[in-house]
Amino acid sequence: MSENIIECRNICKNFGEKVALDNVSVNVPKGGIFGLLGPNGAGKTTLIRIINRITIPNGGEVLFDGRPITQSDVEKIGYLPEERGLYRKMEVGDQAMYLAQLKGMSAADARKALKEWFVRFGIQDWWKKKVEELSKGMAQKVQFITTVVHKPSLMILDEPFSGFDPVNAELIRKEILRLKDEGATIILSTHNMESVEELCDNIALINKSHLVITGGVNDIRHKYGNNNIELIYTGEDKVKDVEGIFKVLSDEDNAGRHTAVLTLGEHVSSNDALSALLAQDIVVNSFKELIPRMNDIFIKLVTEEA
Repeated sequence: MSENIIECRNICKNFGEKVALDNVSVNVPKGGIFGLLGPNGAGKTTLIRIINRITIPNGGEVLFDGRPITQSDVEKIGYLPEERGLYRKMEVGDQAMYLAQLKGMSAADARKALKEWFVRFGIQDWWKKKVEELSKGMAQKVQFITTVVHKPSLMILDEPFSGFDPVNAELIRKEILRLKDEGATIILSTHNMESVEELCDNIALINKSHLVITGGVNDIRHKYGNNNIELIYTGEDKVKDVEGIFKVLSDEDNAGRHTAVLTLGEHVSSNDALSALLAQDIVVNSFKELIPRMNDIFIKLVTEEA
């Protein structure tokens, strides 16, 4: 048994002369939420389609739980594509039953599980409605349910919050976290960096067909930190630079309560900086490392690749 549910090894994919993926290797650990990031056209959707065996790569291989993926493994995957698609003339209940049974559920099990999901999402009155009667957000609720109802061991959600108002987006977030707590592994493809920080344990960033970075979200945020510290303090005098220890980048005074940003010298520890501060005539109220947001890291890496 592998510690990774998916291993993409040296995946290459061309569409004619266009290179969609160039030697991309990504490991998705079991039991967490894995963010698949990248600008439009980077190759994310192509990789997702290769994992689902919708598209065949020109080179490389995909392993599922340590062995080459097969079509029977795909039945263990729940896939919510960015391009939503339900049969508009069908009734919602019939549509959901049909899709659940395509994933191997019996009619009785599908009906029971779907009814529970419909109640959880507050849409139990929609069973007899036709899909064409639903708003975009309502239809996306149904499609999310049909993606996860068969309890797949791997769920691939491509922009799952698209089209939702804040209330329903929060509902989906809570369900994603609940599914993770129940042992599911989730690949989340999104442009929403706040969702990445809130939900994802690990990420991979793809740009211009190749892998830019992969790893734990917290590890990556610390790696791209710029050695800055936020200091909140009180005192009659402002904090002064200490040669070789830190420089003061900014200092805002709000009725005697200061908020300053310091940049530490190379190889200077936080303890060294704090000791130098305490030697000045101030009272330190708060002292914390300023870790960059994933949105800033995303922009930095993609811009550098331009």
